[in-house]
Amino acid sequence: MINKKAFTVLTSALIALSSFGQLPDKIGGLLTVDRTAANLSKTESPHTGLKYMVDKQSTFFVPSPVNAMNYLDNRPNIPDVLTWNPNFVLVARSLDWGVTSGPFEFQKVGAIKRYGQYLTVWRRDKKGNWKAHIRTEVENLGKGKSSPLEYYEPDDKNYLKHRSDKRLAQREEVVLQTDELFSTILKADTKTGYTEFLADDARFYFPWQPEIEGRDKILAFLKKERIEIDTDPTGVGRAYSGEFAYTNGTATVGMKDKVVKFNYVRIWQLKEDFQWKVILEMMFER
Repeated sequence: MINKKAFTVLTSALIALSSFGQLPDKIGGLLTVDRTAANLSKTESPHTGLKYMVDKQSTFFVPSPVNAMNYLDNRPNIPDVLTWNPNFVLVARSLDWGVTSGPFEFQKVGAIKRYGQYLTVWRRDKKGNWKAHIRTEVENLGKGKSSPLEYYEPDDKNYLKHRSDKRLAQREEVVLQTDELFSTILKADTKTGYTEFLADDARFYFPWQPEIEGRDKILAFLKKERIEIDTDPTGVGRAYSGEFAYTNGTATVGMKDKVVKFNYVRIWQLKEDFQWKVILEMMFER
């Protein structure tokens, strides 16, 4: 007898594979997991899709951070319809850490459809399965065409294989200190901070705005909307191979006529000049 649940997951995985055609193997594996979860959300239920991608260590920001497994087991008031489609993906050389993000849509029965961007930081569990480490979302107006898929396929360069927990913690501390320096500069001048720490091709997700690509466009948006940003980092995680990391924390954002409290997540890349740069940032109200 065929297990119905296993058959459904297998079918969703096959759909996910066919959706992307020929892609590099390493990012293709993570994309398949994300797309399988999205297909389960679409064909079964949002609860099924989200449950597929989490374990006991997963955290959802809703908008405050909660244990994802406990949150889903309590059958929260999640949308009746939830779909998403990754258009950004990266995997670290150590194949233990990755990121996906892209547009999503959601709707409650009888209500209008709503839109946004999601961001998931992934890690592999002890069995080698990709599981969400953190997942965040920000709502927008659904305007503008989504960007085409962009990906960072890891190369085969060697990396230091640290075994000391102390050393691994020190490597994460370096990233956290970088975000603290970024935050210090932001308190003095938002433009200077983002000019210094954003990568040229950075992506920026901000409430009620379409995704913004490129440092120059991000700076132009901040200037036009007269946005001032202060951030306070509280969390950090880094790939074992070391070239990618994330930080998260809280932010106070001054706009034209109000001040809003936010959470943020930043995805960092260690560049060839050994400087850490933000390649993706999401801000969402808390």
